[in-house]
Amino acid sequence: MLQDADALPQLIGDYKPVDQWQVHINTLFYRFRGDQIRSFYQTFASADYRLAHALAADYFEKVVKREKTSGVRRQASGENISNPPLTPHPSPLTVMECGPGNGNLAACFLSHLKVLDKEGAIYPRIRYVLVDWEQAVLDAALAHPELASHRDLVETHRGTVDRLDGAADGSVDRIICNELWNDLPTKLMSRQANEIEEEFLRPNLSEALHAKISDWAAFVRAFDAMDMEALKGFPPFLDDLVWEREYRTVEWKDVPYRKTITEFLKRIDEQVVVPVNLGAYATIKEAKRLLASDAIGFSSFDAGTGDMNVLNDPEKPCYGQFGGQQSFMVNFALAEAVAKQLEAGTMTIESQREFVGRSLGTNVLTLMDLIATHPSAGTRMAPWEQDRLMLKTLRALNETYRSPYARHLEFPVSLEMPPEERESLQALVHSLKPTGMPDTVAYLTEEELTLASKDLEDIGYDPQSFMIALTAPPSPVDYFHAFVRPR
Repeated sequence: MLQDADALPQLIGDYKPVDQWQVHINTLFYRFRGDQIRSFYQTFASADYRLAHALAADYFEKVVKREKTSGVRRQASGENISNPPLTPHPSPLTVMECGPGNGNLAACFLSHLKVLDKEGAIYPRIRYVLVDWEQAVLDAALAHPELASHRDLVETHRGTVDRLDGAADGSVDRIICNELWNDLPTKLMSRQANEIEEEFLRPNLSEALHAKISDWAAFVRAFDAMDMEALKGFPPFLDDLVWEREYRTVEWKDVPYRKTITEFLKRIDEQVVVPVNLGAYATIKEAKRLLASDAIGFSSFDAGTGDMNVLNDPEKPCYGQFGGQQSFMVNFALAEAVAKQLEAGTMTIESQREFVGRSLGTNVLTLMDLIATHPSAGTRMAPWEQDRLMLKTLRALNETYRSPYARHLEFPVSLEMPPEERESLQALVHSLKPTGMPDTVAYLTEEELTLASKDLEDIGYDPQSFMIALTAPPSPVDYFHAFVRPR
């Protein structure tokens, strides 16, 4: 984020803590580019279905177990009941999804739950609530075509995930966040002797864009006020922000969990910066309020680490930018410590791949992990060559892969590609069947890789390499599932 100080032509704001600028920039990002998110990054639920299916299967299994146990308890207490297979829960089963993206996770979750619930004992009682602070995001999620058949069960709630006004205490059975924590307010802190410091940022605009703006004072006013109508009159600027940084002592009156954060940083070397995901902790606190005493629990899926060796590495990637949006690595180890302080319940952390694989009863690999095993993956490749490898891989997999959903895979072929390559790869994209791989960010099972191994071998893959990758432990920084079960 920090660039050459000599290339800082004009300030557009003052030094503020990282999390304050993160909120400012991400608000602008979602208002300008909220409908283009998949152009900048994709999640494991944007088009793929396997994470949603795993969540539905996990939920179905746990609700059935809870309600059968409840029925046994009622019989033991001497109640005169007819021993139904499931004892109805006294209230609707409220499932809340915070940050619903394009609605695909909700659609696949409900579709799979309906298939699993052959007796109709659970699905009809679901109240699925999509939660976001931007109405445009809620509207887009609700418009997902495969949510149409579940519309009677789906509601929206506009609000911030740290305080869901109108949602009663103990009224929710399940809360799901998918790749939300990394977008929520996050500070970057380090220890300097007995002091705790945090990173402050100050934004500038690149020299090239500064030259194109005639009324500079009006631009700065609009940027500061987040005046969307005024900003639309200026050239797009999110990709041209240049940041300066410095470190200042933390003002603890504005920061919760001082004792837990301070104790945690004693385990980190001096001057090593770590993410402190305050927004994530706020969702845990709100989940504690919302979840019923016998609720199934709260799940967050995100990229990060719980490994203290990684957190103690000064070279670790704390954050990234995607189309201007600021996204932070999740410090799962500190999240677990905060959950303990909050007495929110028992938190367990596992690899997201492990969660999906356990649900399917097999080993799984992401498509990106498969590509990483290709001999050319470690070499310098032009972007169009990477696209070509991806498309050839998709074609090889699609010979045997069968999705339960018919989707047209979106894959724009780069204009930088040589004309003859571009023409043949455009034809390849059009030839991919709708029940093939749904996305470039998707899960593959061991059986699917085995069936496609000959076709993959024909384009240079070594089956032994990707079979080894199937059982490899997660990377130090990877996608993890944090699950909090109420006490």
